Amino acid sequence: MGKFYENSIVPNELKRRFDVYDRIKELKIDLGTYEDNVNDITSGGLPIATVLFHQSGLVYLSGEGGGEKQMNDDPERVKHGQEAAEKIADNMLRRLHWAIKCGNEGGDLNDVIYTVKALGMVVSTDVDFDSGPAVMNGFSLRWQSIFGGLGEYFNGNEDPGGYSGVHTRSAIGGFTGRFSIEPEIIVAVPPELSEKIIKNRGWLFPVDPRFKSKLSDS
Repeated sequence: MGKFYENSIVPNELKRRFDVYDRIKELKIDLGTYEDNVNDITSGGLPIATVLFHQSGLVYLSGEGGGEKQMNDDPERVKHGQEAAEKIADNMLRRLHWAIKCGNEGGDLNDVIYTVKALGMVVSTDVDFDSGPAVMNGFSLRWQSIFGGLGEYFNGNEDPGGYSGVHTRSAIGGFTGRFSIEPEIIVAVPPELSEKIIKNRGWLFPVDPRFKSKLSDS
């Protein structure tokens, strides 16, 4: 388990007793490479952080769009949106992994204490659309499969690993666009870890270019 997580405020009876990376491997989620995922904030051409660390331990992840079709209540269309949402969850896990790990402060995804809030903006111009929450379930259940909840490891009665993937959530339909859904999420890590990250390389990911020399894939 993560060393920051073990020293966190979470009571022992509520702590996860599994390695998050074991679930990631079992579900065949590709976390990619350092070279493909770590850069500085000037490299993308947009002044937008994809991850931001707050000294309180809150970690904010920017939204990401996915899917190719606008949503309606047709079951096949909803399934398309759910699959897109699941893929976005995988992408956000990869982004969060590198955001926490790239500065060698000693943290990784095992140091996520719990999940705070998810928001799903579901694209649909159908005024009678009622399946926004169902589409967003593709994201929520994937996230809970990794950190604990009602996902792949829920056996009908419980997830033996706990429920730190469960989150508050809004799922809103009615947006326009040539995609299906854009989720975003907020998680919590121990303040000790967040403070170490900020002191070492700032609060942004991709990082401030002045701190790029402090990054490493080791």
